[in-house]
Amino acid sequence: MIADELMATVLGLKRVVRRRLQGRQPGPRLRGAQTELLRVVRLSPGIGVAAAAKELHLAGNTVSTLVNQLIDKELLRRETDPNDRRAARLYLTPAAVKRQAAWRAERTKLVEGALAALDEDEVAAIENALPALRRLLAELGEEGVGA
Repeated sequence: MIADELMATVLGLKRVVRRRLQGRQPGPRLRGAQTELLRVVRLSPGIGVAAAAKELHLAGNTVSTLVNQLIDKELLRRETDPNDRRAARLYLTPAAVKRQAAWRAERTKLVEGALAALDEDEVAAIENALPALRRLLAELGEEGVGA
């Protein structure tokens, strides 16, 4: 029961925030997987396609397709790895950096506004739950969990 409620709540939060902010985003509209790939590249500039696929728990060819789509949208650039000419390294374009910074700022403003409407005990409960949620995320992200 808690697992279903937790997932419904987390997914609901993501969906509501995404819907509320989509119209404010500059540039082309992106799908969730494209946004997630940009996030991974922002956190790990120069990451390879295979490593990004592993991080996103997606097939390599799926990530390659996403890479090509984001290159076409001028949000990602691919460079040949100087140590292995067969491999590519991924980097955000300046437009993607600007877009992600704007998204994070708008998201922060939206969520902080909603948190301000809650009472102190509710905000404290959410804050106190964050370490356990991060541990749950780490647990779920480990290979072989639930197998």
